[in-house]
Amino acid sequence: MTAAPPAGPGVVKTAPGPTVPPPPPTPKHRPALRALTRALPVSPALVLLLLFLVGPIAYCAYIAFTDLQLTGQAESSFIGFDNFRTAFKDDAFLNAVWLTLVFTVLSSLIGQNTLGLALATLMQRASKPVRTVVGGIVITAWVLPEVVAGFLLYAFFRREGTLNAILDWLHLPSQNWLFTLPILAVSFANVWRGTAFSMLVYSAALNEIPKEITEAAEVDGAGGWRRMWHITLPMIRRSIGTNLMLNTLQTLSVFGLIWVMTRGGPGNRSQTLPLFMYEQAFQKSMIGYGTAVALLLLVVGSLFSLVYMRLLRTEV
Repeated sequence: MTAAPPAGPGVVKTAPGPTVPPPPPTPKHRPALRALTRALPVSPALVLLLLFLVGPIAYCAYIAFTDLQLTGQAESSFIGFDNFRTAFKDDAFLNAVWLTLVFTVLSSLIGQNTLGLALATLMQRASKPVRTVVGGIVITAWVLPEVVAGFLLYAFFRREGTLNAILDWLHLPSQNWLFTLPILAVSFANVWRGTAFSMLVYSAALNEIPKEITEAAEVDGAGGWRRMWHITLPMIRRSIGTNLMLNTLQTLSVFGLIWVMTRGGPGNRSQTLPLFMYEQAFQKSMIGYGTAVALLLLVVGSLFSLVYMRLLRTEV
């Protein structure tokens, strides 16, 4: 056996420490118990969501596959996809789909989004009194109840309304806007009412852009439009996607504003899917068919959400 070499000068021998026993094995049920303990605080909210959200949606999904009616029927029966086949063969339904897309694109994707970004950009350079007045006016239109806003815009666009009075004063031709261009009138009304949300979202996003970046671009000779296109828009891309998704989902469900202004008319020239669904379910008493249309509207909203979420996941 070879002896250990003697310790050199300045080397201190240390006695081996006590052996630490390994920790006892964790019982297999402990992680499950820990997860259950963490879920207990949110369990009341989960129960409420299941009871008041998932439950009604599941019941409506079942009704969409039946011929349930409000009157003149003893009991309903399961009819499969007949309601959906009827919808896609119905010219009125296809017209409502087209008008819903036009209303959403004009009032949400173009109107509220563009105007909200423009107001947020201009108010960054405006003085404090101007920001206070403009912000107050825009937000007041937003906080008004939908029915009240509908009556105000009806008084603005009607044949004897404010818009035609202004046009007459300017010696310009006037017309019955709610009869000749109803979908444009209700789209403008939705822009007027909902632009405040986009303005607030973009104001918060623009305030998060470091001033050093825009100042450096300005020193390098970049103009306002180049700074907006190459710096501002890429840096607030996620805010743009979030705003578009929320605005689109809100616009798809607009009912009271259009109902007060035109009731979907004249004829069905401003009848979007929510109004068509209401007509079939409650005016014609075809609850099953109307619920099927509501499910199709839910699918349209889900498709828009998937597109926006895909855009939000894309890196700049």
